[in-house]
Amino acid sequence: MLAEEIAPGMRVRYPRTGTTGVVVRVERVEGNQFAELDSTHLLYRTDLLIPAEHAKQSVTSIREDAKEVIRREREFAAGSGLQEALKNIDQSCEGGG
Repeated sequence: MLAEEIAPGMRVRYPRTGTTGVVVRVERVEGNQFAELDSTHLLYRTDLLIPAEHAKQSVTSIREDAKEVIRREREFAAGSGLQEALKNIDQSCEGGG
């Protein structure tokens, strides 16, 4: 992305770390142009930033996957599977050493 294309309010991503955020301000330091992101409040070189239109979609899918895992764990804990597993242990802690 061209450094001149970066403007406050744009949603961008820094691909080296995967950091995404909205540009808060743009400033020039020692001949290089930097943009501050709202998510970290750090400055990133604008020539290394890329547009991040699809960043929100991946976050949504991760949350849905996490909700599904939590639902399955709750079903297991409420069902007889956990009770059967607990019956088969002697509740001792043998850490060794």
